[in-house]
Amino acid sequence: MSVRFRPGDIVEVKAAEEILQTLDADGALDQLPFMPEMIPHCGKRFQISRRVLNTCVSGPDAGMRMFTKDDVVLLDGLRCSGADHDDCQKGCVIFWREAWLRKVENSAQLNVVDSKSSDRLRARLKTLVRPNVYFCQASELLNVSKPLSRAERIANCFGEVRAGNCSPFEMARRIGIWLLWKMRRVILGTYARGNKKPTPTESLNLRPGERVEVKSLDSIIETLNQTAHNRGLLFFPNMRLLCGLEQSVERRLDKIIVDGTGEMRQLHNTVYLEGSHCGCSYIAFGGCTRCEFAYWREIWLRRPAGQS
Repeated sequence: MSVRFRPGDIVEVKAAEEILQTLDADGALDQLPFMPEMIPHCGKRFQISRRVLNTCVSGPDAGMRMFTKDDVVLLDGLRCSGADHDDCQKGCVIFWREAWLRKVENSAQLNVVDSKSSDRLRARLKTLVRPNVYFCQASELLNVSKPLSRAERIANCFGEVRAGNCSPFEMARRIGIWLLWKMRRVILGTYARGNKKPTPTESLNLRPGERVEVKSLDSIIETLNQTAHNRGLLFFPNMRLLCGLEQSVERRLDKIIVDGTGEMRQLHNTVYLEGSHCGCSYIAFGGCTRCEFAYWREIWLRRPAGQS
């Protein structure tokens, strides 16, 4: 595996004019779009958080996949705002081709951002395919990646360590978690499965910043079907760790772009809780680099006693 950038490296996002030269007519490089939400980061410096060896895909073709080229990295803390895609609230991590970045020394001078070049870059970028179907990194995931074979999944576990994404101990921990939950599914069946058909709904009209209490696991199971879903949304095994605890609502979730299709899907009575992410180590061998937010149905939550 050829590694040019490693976690911890400080890089600068190239100037808009430089990036423009790498893009095709749709504003993509090797089918991975450079999105308008990425333009404000041009000329700025960030730390590489990890190389992307594999990623999850949700939606109709859910599963683990790997990029067809080993040149994709994540920059620390950068997620898509959705501002140029009808305010999509999915908050995906942004994938960066190495061709869009340069390694810099801490003492190097920052580039001056040219607004005219930014405008030319924005004019090249495609965001909409047709009404209610969008063009973004999430919509193109199936085109820029391929399914992982069993051998590739095992190889990627070693690759994660070699790339500096995690330590051998951390990888061993991920695999151990996956094995334990795999055995549990085989012996006991789907975790937190219920028997509701159809599954119920409840609206709390929660707002960002509100404190909520996650209901007990028994109460949540009463809202799930036999595959641990409520109206198509899975209750991940790691979400049980928040049962009975108070959390802050980070934001409401009303609409998201579906992976692989680009369709904008409307959601109801669903929120993000601060710091709550999907439990990829529980369901994906070796974990995943995407670090998606966990989605919470409001029926799984309650306002704390004494709070109206």
